[in-house]
Amino acid sequence: MRIAQVSPYDFAHSGGVQRHMTSLSRELQDRGHEVSILAPCTRDEPAVDVGDVDLRTFGRSVAVPAAGSVARISFSVWHEWRLKTMLENEKFDIVHIHEPLMPMFALTASRFSPSTTIGTFHAFNEGRGRGYMFWKKVLNQGAIRLNGRIAVSEPAKQFANRYFEGDYRVIPNGLDVERFSKPAPRPSILRDDAINLVFVGRVNEPRKGLRYALGAYALLKWQYPKLRLVVVGAGVPDRESYRIMGERSLDDVIFTGPVTDEELPGYYQNADIFLAPNTGKESFGFIIIEAMSASTPIVASDIPGFASVMTDGREGLMVPPKDEAALAGAIERLIKNPGLRAQLAIDGRATVHQYRWTEVADSVLDYYDEVMEKRHVPPAKYQGC
Repeated sequence: MRIAQVSPYDFAHSGGVQRHMTSLSRELQDRGHEVSILAPCTRDEPAVDVGDVDLRTFGRSVAVPAAGSVARISFSVWHEWRLKTMLENEKFDIVHIHEPLMPMFALTASRFSPSTTIGTFHAFNEGRGRGYMFWKKVLNQGAIRLNGRIAVSEPAKQFANRYFEGDYRVIPNGLDVERFSKPAPRPSILRDDAINLVFVGRVNEPRKGLRYALGAYALLKWQYPKLRLVVVGAGVPDRESYRIMGERSLDDVIFTGPVTDEELPGYYQNADIFLAPNTGKESFGFIIIEAMSASTPIVASDIPGFASVMTDGREGLMVPPKDEAALAGAIERLIKNPGLRAQLAIDGRATVHQYRWTEVADSVLDYYDEVMEKRHVPPAKYQGC
């Protein structure tokens, strides 16, 4: 098959959707399919390594706030026209659009693709999605046309269905499990004689919950002198995190800054406990399944995106979000019980098998075939973007 993977997000910046698309495209291409990624890309070279996958770029993007983070998307009418023309000329068998409700690039593809068109919905928000609310009436009156709909998790399905009603197939994100399970060098900053708590995430995004990891650490560090908190990720801590560190004398927290893709597995594998104190707006637990692959016991917030990939007491311990005392209590439970840590690690490795790209790609291809057997919705006539 000839398959187009369409991204609304700028490939000059690395993100979960961009990495998902690239890995899926590689897996499909390795199986003999002809795959092209169509995406905005502000720079000449993408931030995500697409390998030998055909990447067709469409110029600059604009940064807009989205779900507690920043989305870089295209609003150029010229780019939308180019995309529409390319889809008409190329005659792909499948046009697979990621975040099809995201204006304007993905929305254009979903409306005007002449091919069988499938959308994957990645987003989730516990509250109201302002952008989705804005588009709701328009979207449900034919402004978007999809022959099939995939959601990466049950929470993502429920969120999308709230604004764009229809039948969704849940197919999870995939992971290169081998990359995180293959033994990696131990980062020198993780000491053998310490209890290493590891946090991974953009430290300047409050929804990643760094302040609660700091608060839990402050409750435990004097009782457990060998306890250390290692923070892995780009950005500068927010004001609240700085306040906590100052008031509670947390001058020993280690900030590594961003690390390379090659270095990251070593942090997971050599952590004694992995912390995921995120506060919400996570459609899927990427960091959770990365920690599972590395056989690392987990303490995580009990939020829908994480609960969709792990079970409290099986792969890790789950605590109420924004509760540093509960987080500290779960950490202490694992400190005192090495046997439980070992069992959680074993169960995590067993669970993560379903997220291997070989498994996920099988599900995606089966869904492609299922949708293509049905009559596809005809494209709209172009009336401008």
